[in-house]
Amino acid sequence: MNEITFSIAPCHETGGYVARWDAPGGGGITTRGDTFVELEAMMTDAVEGYFGTE
Repeated sequence: MNEITFSIAPCHETGGYVARWDAPGGGGITTRGDTFVELEAMMTDAVEGYFGTE
């Protein structure tokens, strides 16, 4: 897999934004950030952790 697509939505409970990607075989990634800049960093960190890349 070379590309994944996150769905991004406002987080009405805590403010900021939530990004979610559902893996085809189950599981996936969900992360949040207070700003788009923070969300982007959190998504990068989550993808590296999920796929074991650096």
